[in-house]
Amino acid sequence: MMRRRDFLSRSTYVPVAAFLGSTLGQAGRRVFAAGGEVPNRPQPGAPRPNDIDLPASGTMPKRKLGRTGVEVSVVGLGGFHIGLAKDQRTATEIVRTAVDHGMTFMDNCWDYNDGKSQEWMGQALRDGYRQRVFLMTKIDGRTRESAAAQIEQCLRSLQTDVIDLVQIHEIIRNTDPDLVFARGGAIEALVAARKAGKIRFIGFTGHKSPDIHLKMLATASAHDFRFDTVQMPLNVMDAHYQSFEQKVLPVLVRQEIGVLGMKPLGSGVFFKSQPLAKRMLTPVDCLHYAMSLPTSVVITGCDTVGIVKQAIDAAYRLQPMNDAQKHTLLEKTAAWAGAGEWEHYKTSNTFDGTAKHPWWLSTASLSQ
Repeated sequence: MMRRRDFLSRSTYVPVAAFLGSTLGQAGRRVFAAGGEVPNRPQPGAPRPNDIDLPASGTMPKRKLGRTGVEVSVVGLGGFHIGLAKDQRTATEIVRTAVDHGMTFMDNCWDYNDGKSQEWMGQALRDGYRQRVFLMTKIDGRTRESAAAQIEQCLRSLQTDVIDLVQIHEIIRNTDPDLVFARGGAIEALVAARKAGKIRFIGFTGHKSPDIHLKMLATASAHDFRFDTVQMPLNVMDAHYQSFEQKVLPVLVRQEIGVLGMKPLGSGVFFKSQPLAKRMLTPVDCLHYAMSLPTSVVITGCDTVGIVKQAIDAAYRLQPMNDAQKHTLLEKTAAWAGAGEWEHYKTSNTFDGTAKHPWWLSTASLSQ
């Protein structure tokens, strides 16, 4: 039987072309061949609204968001999938179902679905709902000018005077930290917006490499700056390859930086992997694994009411896993995750919006 530390030691980077040609399994090759796109619809077998009866006595667990003094719900609503809902009415129902059942953390981004995700969430948070949530969004701009303009657009789209947390999106290149902290870089716009009362806290997010996250933290420290939050993939596959859990999570815990876990189900890609396709583990197992780590919140994409109810129910029923239970889940994914086969956000550019739209880094225009 393999030990957990043996799983975590498999973090040697394998070039994408190499693993596609050799170590990637047949199932993984089929996923790439099927389009190489971010999944944009509910997966087969997704729960319907009536499949889950939320208990009237359900209690949403809350956790500290680092050293901010804020507590947030253990599960958060992903913004990308809000823009994939059937229509704005459905998006509003998803958001308000989440809030009415104790979910307080709302995720979003300036570029999600060409801005539609923010617009739909802004509409959903009217009628007093904005005051009941901790609202986060992200910007792509690496320059002070582009970042400042994107922040203003976020405020308008989300229909709010202040955003609780703004994060620098897609820190996925080794050059990103230096660009952000350069003279005239994005960090200047964020600090200015915080001083003006337009935002409360500042963080960053990325999905490519734990080493780039560590460089971002080191670069911030060299400039006497400490982030309030960091967002990264934390899931049952990550532990086996280029692991954020192994390399970055302990640093954030030591520095009391809020940990935002994302992609607990690989943005839907994991459903095609054998462990989930063969029901060796369930979506709720995956959510519980991520919630059992020292995360402040686990952000999950919900594009139907049934899926958001599943996430709420998982939070209500959470009994944090002990090390043995987590180890058992990792054993079930080890054979399929050692080369990052299912973590396309690490091993391909499928999830790299700023790579496909490089002008987002230097302008405030969604279209070229």
